Amino acid sequence: NLKIIKRFTLKWLFVAMRAKYWISNSRIPLWIYKPKGTTYIQTWHGTPLKKLALDMDKINTSWKNPHLYKSDFITESARWDYLISPNSYSTKIFKRAFDFKNEVIESGYPRNDYLINNNTPENIARIKSKIGIPEDKKVILYAPTWRDSFSFDLPLSITNLKKSLGDDYFIIVRLHYLVTKTSELIGHDDFIKNVSSYNDINELYLISDILLTDYSSVFFDYAVLQRPIIFYCYDLDEYKNDMRGFYFDFEKEAPGPIVQTSDELIDAVHNIDSYKLPLEFVKIFSSLEDGNASKRVVEQIMKP
Repeated sequence: NLKIIKRFTLKWLFVAMRAKYWISNSRIPLWIYKPKGTTYIQTWHGTPLKKLALDMDKINTSWKNPHLYKSDFITESARWDYLISPNSYSTKIFKRAFDFKNEVIESGYPRNDYLINNNTPENIARIKSKIGIPEDKKVILYAPTWRDSFSFDLPLSITNLKKSLGDDYFIIVRLHYLVTKTSELIGHDDFIKNVSSYNDINELYLISDILLTDYSSVFFDYAVLQRPIIFYCYDLDEYKNDMRGFYFDFEKEAPGPIVQTSDELIDAVHNIDSYKLPLEFVKIFSSLEDGNASKRVVEQIMKP
């Protein structure tokens, strides 16, 4: 029974100027004035693998005002009263990369409570039925990162994948929200489906038996389910050397096999039972994800 208001409309601005709390998982434009009595809670949108904000050596020139990116970020982060962190690893990076001086709530991610509290066979069956996925197939969720480009061509041989995996698996594709142009997945409706417009990625996590990604922070969230992850990094050398760079040695510490061709991907899927999520990875990144992060955050921001 939530009231939904379209962002940046006159009604939205009217409500924003009178709201006691702002809660956002991304930056709010600086031209929107923050009222004196408003508390701004920044939840952010993922545990960082790729370098963020002030830690970035290169700024994408296709972004609006790239020369002002870092200074604008500092101005925006100064408006945050609270910053939510999923773990101590993220807390250290957030404070430095965002030049954040106010209070960090290290609580786990409230958005991940759903993964703990709704991971039931009945709920999974309901979501599969709603999306239109065969009940007798295992699901692979392909969720690649944004490559500082607004277009994306699927770097996979669908024909080969379907021939090798089609009897047992169904693939769903969830692209980054900034991707505005992509190759169409036509002619393989019985094997692969584009679900990029599906609103809640948490529901896609729940129905997926395997996550297929690359450098996206989705794998930190998916790891809460302790299910296998495959990293399809066909452009690994280019990405790590020419783009934003990583906070840790991705090739050594990725919590799953890294593959670079469709054939290697097929082999990894066939041998998926031999891959286990490293316990140390779970300890570092997911130890706070117990289904009660929302409660901890609310109690903190509404304390006397």
